[in-house]
Amino acid sequence: MNDPDLEQEKEAAARAAAQLVEPGMRVGLGTGSTVAYLLPALAERGLDITCVATSVHTEEAGRDLGLEIIAFDTWDRLDIAIDGADQVTPDGWLMKGGGGAHTREKVVAAAADRFVVIASSNKAMDVLVPPVPVELLPFGLESTLKAIAPTRTRDGAPSPDGGVLADYHGPLDDLALLAARLADTPGVVGHGLFAPDLVADVFIARGTEVEHRQL
Repeated sequence: MNDPDLEQEKEAAARAAAQLVEPGMRVGLGTGSTVAYLLPALAERGLDITCVATSVHTEEAGRDLGLEIIAFDTWDRLDIAIDGADQVTPDGWLMKGGGGAHTREKVVAAAADRFVVIASSNKAMDVLVPPVPVELLPFGLESTLKAIAPTRTRDGAPSPDGGVLADYHGPLDDLALLAARLADTPGVVGHGLFAPDLVADVFIARGTEVEHRQL
């Protein structure tokens, strides 16, 4: 059952971030329960914007609200991208990928001039805690799992691009080192660690107040 207080926080953070979007912008839209509040907040403003979405669910929900959403295959840059996070630390490290779209989400974040994170108070962490979501190629799967042990595959649907979803359950003592290790392992398509240099703004709602961090 959803916590109504947390749902209000998600909406507050999403509406605060929506105010950063200006007419004519190219906007990247993330995935998840907090982004679900971003879509109507943007649609209500009636801006002349064009969006790309990181999941089929976001794409369909956005179009139902009247947002123009196109495939991300002709642009090389976005003006802004807004997305949620599973965990966010004070220095801007993020954990993403609970919903399995982290590879697409990182592509969109990296392509944006300004990547904005929106979160409720329960997502704010002093340090990131495992597991780390990963997307893996089906080819050579057992070899890849061995290389990044301890990692366990998930039950259920694949990623939006057909990758195998799994979670790394090892220690997170050095995030930069782990991020590099995962990224450099053949067979790993993407991982859910987002470094602070990707992030421009973080909006965290706490009760009725929204904290805005600029990194």
